[in-house]
Amino acid sequence: MAFLLYRLGSFAFRRRWWVVSAWLAIMLAVGAAAVAFSGTLTNNFTIPGTESQRISDRLRDELPEAVGGTGTVVFTSDDGAAFTPAQREGVQSALADIAALDGVRSVVDPFDVANQVASGGEELEAGRAELDASEQQLSAGEDQLAQGQQQLDEQRAQFEQARAQLPAAQAAATAQQLEQGQAQLDASRTELESGREQLESGRAELELAERQLEATSGVRLVSEDGSTGVASVQFDQQINAVSPELRAEVQERAAGAESAGVTVEYSKEIVEDVSGIVGAAEIVGLAVAAIVLVLMLGTLVAAGLPLLMAIVGVGVGVGITFALSGIIEMNSLSPVLALMLGLAVGIDYCLFIVNRHRTQLLHGMDLQESIARATGTAGNAVLFAGITVIVALAALAVPGLPFLTVMGLSAAGTVAVSVLVALTLTPALLAVMGRRVISKRRWARAAAQHSAGEPLDSGDSTVLADQRAARGAGWGGFVTRKPVLTVLAAVALLGIIALPAAQLRVGLPDGGTEPADSTAFQAYSTIGDKFGAGTNGPLIVVGSLPATADEAELTTLRLDVNDRLREIPGVAASVPATVSEDGRTAIFQVIPEEGPASEGTENLVRDLRGATDEFEDRTGVAIAVTGQTAANIDVSAKLMEALPVYLTIVVGLSLILLLLVFRSILVPIIATAGFLLSLLASFGATVAIYQWGWLGDVFGVTNPGPILSFLPIILIGVLFGLAMDYQMFLVSGMREAYVHGDDPKAAVRIGFSHGARVVTAAAIIMVSVFAGFVFSHLAMVRPIGFGLAFGVLLDAFVVRMTLVPAAMYLLGRHAWWLPAWLGKILPDVDVEGARLLREEKKETVPAPA
Repeated sequence: MAFLLYRLGSFAFRRRWWVVSAWLAIMLAVGAAAVAFSGTLTNNFTIPGTESQRISDRLRDELPEAVGGTGTVVFTSDDGAAFTPAQREGVQSALADIAALDGVRSVVDPFDVANQVASGGEELEAGRAELDASEQQLSAGEDQLAQGQQQLDEQRAQFEQARAQLPAAQAAATAQQLEQGQAQLDASRTELESGREQLESGRAELELAERQLEATSGVRLVSEDGSTGVASVQFDQQINAVSPELRAEVQERAAGAESAGVTVEYSKEIVEDVSGIVGAAEIVGLAVAAIVLVLMLGTLVAAGLPLLMAIVGVGVGVGITFALSGIIEMNSLSPVLALMLGLAVGIDYCLFIVNRHRTQLLHGMDLQESIARATGTAGNAVLFAGITVIVALAALAVPGLPFLTVMGLSAAGTVAVSVLVALTLTPALLAVMGRRVISKRRWARAAAQHSAGEPLDSGDSTVLADQRAARGAGWGGFVTRKPVLTVLAAVALLGIIALPAAQLRVGLPDGGTEPADSTAFQAYSTIGDKFGAGTNGPLIVVGSLPATADEAELTTLRLDVNDRLREIPGVAASVPATVSEDGRTAIFQVIPEEGPASEGTENLVRDLRGATDEFEDRTGVAIAVTGQTAANIDVSAKLMEALPVYLTIVVGLSLILLLLVFRSILVPIIATAGFLLSLLASFGATVAIYQWGWLGDVFGVTNPGPILSFLPIILIGVLFGLAMDYQMFLVSGMREAYVHGDDPKAAVRIGFSHGARVVTAAAIIMVSVFAGFVFSHLAMVRPIGFGLAFGVLLDAFVVRMTLVPAAMYLLGRHAWWLPAWLGKILPDVDVEGARLLREEKKETVPAPA
C-alpha cells in the first residue's frame, strides 16, 4: 500500500492543477446537490419495535387525529397577577389566529377549557338542586300517599264493621267508593315509583357527570392564581415534519398577545430550529486550532493548509449528508457529528503528512520525492488510522437502531472524504506551495547550521536527538524514569475521574436542557412551577376496550380505568382524552408527579406496563403506554441494551487491529486497557457536569439531568478511533527503533520523541475543535462536544503520552513478545511505510534564493 500511495503522491505532484480542479468540481457538484435535494432535519429519535412506537403506529391507524405533533404556548401576565379581561381577549384572539393556519389541526384554548369546567360545575350544582327538589316533592307525595292509604284503610275497617247493618245498596256503593279510592292511590303510587326511578336515574347520571368533571378537572390549563395559561397546538403532521416556516408563523401569531400585556413563551417543539449546525463557539474552536498550527509550522501558508483541507473534507462530506436528508429521515446530530469529526481528523491527517514533508525537505530531499514519500509513509498511517475510525463509526449500525445507523454512516462517510482529501489534494497543494511550506526563517536557520555544499540537515542532529531521548531527556524520559509510579498515578487519576460514571443515567433532551435564557427553557420552567413538573411530560395510556351496550356503559368503563390509573403511585392526575368511533380504543392522558427525565417517571412507565394484566382482570381493559416521554425512555433503554454489544465489538476490533500492526500480545492489551480507562473517565466527568451539575455555571448547565442516551455509544466509537490513531503514530516509532536494533527501553524513549510533538499538536487541535461544540447553540450537542474533548485530552496526554510509554518501558523487550506460531500466520502490516523508507536515498537540496 505504501508504494501505491507513493505513486499517488507523485501523480498529485505532476497533475497538481488537475487534482485541484477535480476537487473544486466535486465541491460545486455536492453543494448544488445539497441545495437542491436537502430535506428538513429532525430531533425525532424513534426505534421500530419498541412498545411506544408500536402503539403509536396503531393509533395512527385507529385514531389518526390523536397522533399529530403537538407544541405548547405559555401565556403569562406581565405583572404576575390574574389575567384581566383584556389580556384574556388578547390571548384568545392570538389562539384563534393560530387555529386558522394551514397545517394546524386544532388549538386548545385554556380559558375555554376553564370556562367549560366552571360551567360544568355550575350545571352540576343546578342539577343537584333540581334533584334535591324532586326528592322533596317525591317524599312529600309519598307521605301524602301513606296518609291517604291509612285513611282509606281506616274507612275500610269501619265499613267492614258496619257492613252487616247497612242496606245492601248502601254497602255496595260504599265498597265501590273504597275501591275507587284504592285505585286512585295505586295510580298515585305507580306515578311516584316512576318518579323515584327517574330520580335514581337522574342521580346516576349526575354521579357519572360528577366523575367526568372530576376527571376532566384533574389537569388544569390555567394556573390556580390565574396568571398563567397553557395552550396546546396540534399540527396535522408529526412534529418532526412541521416546517420551520409554520413554526415561525405560530410564534408570530402568538406574539400578538404581547400587546395586551402578556408574556409569551414557546415549548421546545415549536421553537426548535435545527437547520444551522455551526455557531460562534465552533468558530472559536477552529481559531484555537489555527493558532496551534501557526505555532507549530511557523508560517501562515503552511498553517492554513490543514484548515483548508479540513474545510474541503467537511464541505463535501457534510454536503453529501445534507443532500441525502431529502430521501432519508435524518436527525440534527448526524451532520453535527460529521462536522465535528471531519474538522478534527481533516486537520490532523493533513498535519501528519505536512509534518513529514517538512522534515524531509529539511533533510535535503527533492520536492517531488518528498511529497511522494510523505504520502507513502505518513499517508499510509493516515489511511490505516482513517480506516480504523471509519470501521468504528460504521459499526454503529450493528445494534440495528436506524437513527444511530444514519449518524454513524454519515460521520464515517465524512471521515472517508477527509482521508481522500489528505491523500490527494494535500500533496497537490503542497506541490503548488513549493518550498513556502517552510518559513524563510526556518530555512535560514537550517542553512546557517551547515557549511556551503552540505545538506541542510545531515542527520547528525537527529542522531544526537535520539541519543538525548535515550538518556531520558524530555517528557518521554520523565514518565519512564519511575515507570511504576507513573503507571499507578495515571491509573489512579483516571479511576478517580471515572467514579461518577457508576451513577450514569441516560435520557433524551427536553425543554429543561435548553439554555436558561431560551424561550423553551422559560416555557418548561413556568409549566413546572405553575402546574407541576409532570405536566411537561405527560404519558399517553391507550386502553383496548371490550364491547359495551351503550354510551353510559362505555363512559363508566373509561372512568373506572381512569380511577384505577389515578391510584397508581407516581400519578399526579389522569384524564380520559378521547375514544375511537367504534368505542374499542380509548386514550388517557396521565400526568406524572415528576418531570419527564426523572427516575420516578421512568419507574412509573415500567409500573404502568407491568400493571396491564391487573388492569385487564379488574376492568376488562388492557393498557399500553406511549407518548413522547415514554418513547424517549424506550429509546434510552434500547441504546443501553446495545451498549455492551457495541463495546465488545470495539474492544475486539482494538485487540485484533493492534495485534496486526505491532505484532505483539501485550501492546494491544495495554492500549485497549488505556482506552477503556480514558473512556470511563470521560463518562465520569460528563456525569459530574451534566447530570450532577458540577461547574454548571461554567458549562451552561442550568438544569442537570440524565446524559444524552446515545452519547455513551458515540463516545465509544469516536474515542476508540482517535485513540488508535495516537497509539499508532506514537508506538509505531517505538517499534521502528526497536526493530532497528535499539535497546527495548531506549526504543520507547526514542520512538516517543519522534512522534510526541506532532501528536501533541494534533491532540490540542482536536480538543480545540471538539471544545468549540461545548457551547454550541444546539443544547444536545454540548455534552457530546465535552465528552469528546475531555476524552481526547485524557487519552492523548494521560494514556498515550504517559501511561503507555511507562508501561512499555517497564515491560522492556517483553512488550514485543509474540508466540512464534502466531507470528508466522499474521500478515506483515507496514503501517508507517518502513519498507519504502528503507529505499530512501538522501539528496542534497539547495537553499531557496
